[in-house]
Amino acid sequence: MTEVPVALLLVLAVVGVILAGALGAGEAAVMRVTRAAVTEAAAEAEAGTSGSGGGPAGPLPPRVVRVRRVQALTEDPPHTAAALAFLRVVAEMLAAACVTLLVSAWLDDWWQALLGALLFVVLVALVFARVAPRALGRQHPVRVLLTLSGVLTPAVLLTGWLVRFRGAKDDADGPHERELQDMVDRVNESEIIEEEEREMIRSVFELGDTLTREVMVPRTDMITTPASTPLSKALALFLRSGFSRLPVTGTSVDDLVGVVYFKDVVKVVHGSPEAASRRVADVARPAIFVPESKPVDDLLREMQASASHIAMVVDEYGGVAGLVTIEDALEEIVGELTDEHDRSGPEVEDLGDGTFRVPARLPLDELGELFDLDIEDDDVDTVGGLLSKALGKVPLPGSTAEAQGVHMTGERVEGRRKQLATVLVRAVSTEVPDHPEAPSGTETDRRERAEPRDRGSRDRQTTPERAERAGRTSDSPRRAGESNEREAHR
Repeated sequence: MTEVPVALLLVLAVVGVILAGALGAGEAAVMRVTRAAVTEAAAEAEAGTSGSGGGPAGPLPPRVVRVRRVQALTEDPPHTAAALAFLRVVAEMLAAACVTLLVSAWLDDWWQALLGALLFVVLVALVFARVAPRALGRQHPVRVLLTLSGVLTPAVLLTGWLVRFRGAKDDADGPHERELQDMVDRVNESEIIEEEEREMIRSVFELGDTLTREVMVPRTDMITTPASTPLSKALALFLRSGFSRLPVTGTSVDDLVGVVYFKDVVKVVHGSPEAASRRVADVARPAIFVPESKPVDDLLREMQASASHIAMVVDEYGGVAGLVTIEDALEEIVGELTDEHDRSGPEVEDLGDGTFRVPARLPLDELGELFDLDIEDDDVDTVGGLLSKALGKVPLPGSTAEAQGVHMTGERVEGRRKQLATVLVRAVSTEVPDHPEAPSGTETDRRERAEPRDRGSRDRQTTPERAERAGRTSDSPRRAGESNEREAHR
């Protein structure tokens, strides 16, 4: 057997460990460093060069050369990291192979040689070539890159073409949104950021999936003013409502003239008291229209670009579906924003036994959080809308339906239009009755069991006048609705 070159193998093993450590530190530093830090280091190097009085024709200072190498390395961090990782693995394999040959030459038994090589890989290669260098690269990325730029640059030039050949170009897009969200969750588990901050970051990711119609003020809740309203009355409406911007309408809500601002009205009336009789349309500003299917992140950018705090939302037919403010968009990120003019609406109330009283306009995602369900519907956004869709008609007090694993019961209406205000919800029970009704029995038992059904049939055959007086049956919604409409007109 040929004599083993102990000295050469020992030198190659040491060089392999050192090279693997340097490449590991550079790989971690490239993925951790920011462009702002590299730009700051370049500015400091350029300032030092100009301060020393060096001419442009002379050689560049070593620090400037190193900074420019770092800038080249950080132009495409994923590609650079992949190239360094490839060469690092080669260096680690070289060191492990050399140590294995050395140990096998010194020890006779194969298991002793295997154990010795394994101990070297675990204690030396992992600690000095992976753990410690990576930690150093993450803690001081700019300093590590400046120090190792002379080694990292030729390493990337040597193996960069291999990385491109094996298809690592796909990694240049960076981490996907799902990976970034998982990263935020891991950071939150380590208590580096608070729960509120984590929710805010996740809200930013979800902003592109939220549509404008999910955050807008619906048309039925809009407070508008006719175009012919005098400025004095418009000023009083501003003070009563607490709003600083109001839509101005023509013959109908769909005939939108513009948006009037409280500060514009005050400026005109204060400068000339006799101008209080002018029409509000004279000081209205042009309105911005956005489709209800527009993502909220695009909406926020558009409102920032146009310096507008309010926009009118239109449906697919061109009719006004509602309005949205920049506050509505920001609330999707930072949570509910309230001021002294905001009116607190009905909150979710726990009635016990798994039943909740919720507002009819509670969003479906919040309804799902109550029962740990994933409730999504492309047609409706609120509990009231889900109940109406399940019924196929306008819900009334006492109307019940089941949808998306939730049992809903209309409870209370309010306003002139008798709109549903609150709904009782509970999770649909899937339990089987402990004592199912037996089909057998005497004639008397069967008659007693059938008697409630007969009474129910007689109840369903009551006259419409009796049903209207009761106000609770769901089989005469048309007459109940007509009664409500007559009351509204009176």
